[in-house]
Amino acid sequence: MDFSTNGSEESELYHAQIHLYKHVYNFVSSMALKSAMELGIADAIHNHGKPMTLSELASSLKLHPSKVNILHRFLRLLTHNGFFAKTIVKGKEGEEEEIAYSLTPPSKLLISGKSTCLSSLIEGALHASSIDMWKSSKKWFNEDKEQTLFECATGENYWDFLNKDSESDTLNMFQDAMASDSRMFKFALHENKHVFEGLESLVDVAGGTGAVTKLIHEAFPHIKCTVFDQPQVVGNLTGNENLNFVSGDMFKSIPSADAVLLKVCMFINC
Repeated sequence: MDFSTNGSEESELYHAQIHLYKHVYNFVSSMALKSAMELGIADAIHNHGKPMTLSELASSLKLHPSKVNILHRFLRLLTHNGFFAKTIVKGKEGEEEEIAYSLTPPSKLLISGKSTCLSSLIEGALHASSIDMWKSSKKWFNEDKEQTLFECATGENYWDFLNKDSESDTLNMFQDAMASDSRMFKFALHENKHVFEGLESLVDVAGGTGAVTKLIHEAFPHIKCTVFDQPQVVGNLTGNENLNFVSGDMFKSIPSADAVLLKVCMFINC
């Protein structure tokens, strides 16, 4: 941020206060987005087939009348942040024009059922386990222990937390989030092919079942690609001459290659 002022200390402090408040309250934007995803606002507008007024949205979402004004405030923030767009629609005969809300490219990523839906990523990134651990950050920084923030906060490894119940909602959420992000990788690959030019080998660390690596393999069949993940993830998977699956612990060692791919780490506790 540019803190240039007219030189007075008062002006500098005023702009510094604005900067501080912006970051203190940034979490509200994240939580408003999470609420929009949970309520299904994007689905409602998409299914409606045209911009929706506040009253139409509230009715479609089956909100209690006392929450309509709160929905309006949420929509103002989400519109400011680029997730929805406002337009004016004509009212019924004899009625005034009204503000209606339409989807934007970012909110189209919240439409359920589409291959580009990233709702599970929002759910995962803003899961209670990822938010609550920050309460232990002071303890984490002051302890002389080699552990993640999640381990400091909960007393257990995050991967153990996920895998202790193979049918848990948390594990399914994490897997869905990683899968949805991987499906979007094809767009990034299309615009950034130059990143892989000149490589002869690549290892995708925590590559899951290889969704991303397979896209790279298709685009660059000459690159020797390795998908590296936990035994229970890749143990029964088979590849081909230039696509193989290796099991192991990324915190102990990683197979050698020209490049290491770390596509996304949704949680700092990893």
